Amino acid sequence: MILSWRRRRASKYANRKEFSGENLGMGMEEIVIPSHFRCPITLDLMKDPVTLSTGMTYDRSSIDAWIEKGHNTCPVTNQVLATFDQIPNHALRKMIQDWCVQNRSHGVERIPTPRIPVSAYEVTRVYQRMMAVTQRGDYNKCLELVAKIRAWGKDSERNKKRIVENRMGCCLSATFEFFAENEAATLLKEEILSVMTWMFPMGEEGQSRLGSAKSLRCLVWFLEGKDLSSRQNAVLVLRKLLSLDQKHVDGIVQIEGAIEALVKIIREGPSICPTATKASLSCVFYMISGASDEIKSRFVELGLVSLLLEILVEAEKSLCERALGVLEGLCDCKQGKGKAYENSLTMPLLVKKMLRVSALANEFLVSIIWKLCKNQNGDGDDEEEIRILMEALQVGAFQKLLVLLQVGCGDGIKDKVTELLKLFNLHISKLDCVDSSMDFKYLKKGQF
Repeated sequence: MILSWRRRRASKYANRKEFSGENLGMGMEEIVIPSHFRCPITLDLMKDPVTLSTGMTYDRSSIDAWIEKGHNTCPVTNQVLATFDQIPNHALRKMIQDWCVQNRSHGVERIPTPRIPVSAYEVTRVYQRMMAVTQRGDYNKCLELVAKIRAWGKDSERNKKRIVENRMGCCLSATFEFFAENEAATLLKEEILSVMTWMFPMGEEGQSRLGSAKSLRCLVWFLEGKDLSSRQNAVLVLRKLLSLDQKHVDGIVQIEGAIEALVKIIREGPSICPTATKASLSCVFYMISGASDEIKSRFVELGLVSLLLEILVEAEKSLCERALGVLEGLCDCKQGKGKAYENSLTMPLLVKKMLRVSALANEFLVSIIWKLCKNQNGDGDDEEEIRILMEALQVGAFQKLLVLLQVGCGDGIKDKVTELLKLFNLHISKLDCVDSSMDFKYLKKGQF
């Protein structure tokens, strides 16, 4: 099999971006890539050739993908690999680079010299040194080692994976906790946070240290700071930590200033830092899920309901889903519902978003509308609820729910959709702008 590298001859068409169909094959010349320069797996020119224990050479990215799929054999010989060690084939890589240089005039670019991936042994050595210098409180050595870890991670995703696999997250959590109350170690803690954003998942010990009262107070301190990068890293780490265990959620709620700091980041809006805004919304979602009305009311008092509605106006999919998830949780408490009733954007915006974002967003939207239109007794007779119910009918909620039921919705919200349609049907005749004959005759049998 011959794999060729094609290029266009230099001509008056060289700078054109498009060619007509009949000219695509004209002015081309074939450059044959030597077979031993090609990876046996992809048949592409190798950029980082490595040799396995079987003596066969592959491109590193290709054999990594092969092994990650669960294979333990050599793709060519089918022999079981005695070890997964990969030895860089420097001689072959140099030959490939020389070939690229020789064919530069034909449009072939020289492959860069790849960096050698970090080994498990190197990571373990740094782990041991980091633990030792942390116990001694050696700030400068800790900063030096964290910088080394950060450089490794910056080189490649493979390095990041190797670092995480060798429990470096636990080590860095211990260092962060040790220096948490040391104001002079701010730079070190900033460096640790920048690395910790990709250090998950981590073991129980690492979680325990990062979730300690000292560490959480330090995270909140960064959230309250002025440096945008540090605040973003802190909220990203906090989001991942809260997603692991409810005890961390309970812990952060008790830290003074945590709720205010998260709402402040949300208030600054996605235009400043969309990543931090999404992470903050995720943190709030974890904090209010199953929380008491007292906790939820603290978020409401800080104006979070209005902020969420403002975000929803132009939010993209993932941001919209997070904002709706938080709003749905806040509507469980009386104060949250009250603020939603007061805002004239609430119902028009909720109805407009329905069927326009995602299935998850639809679930949140239906749940929010259901909570606003039904009181605790489930009869929908409260004056405020009747007002919002009539407003929902005016902006087309009835029609949207009919469509949602027809196109299909999850079992989790189907009952709520059905209840809302029945409730709307009781009041729809009161609207002059809606045909009073509209009822359930358009629904398929068995929907109720």
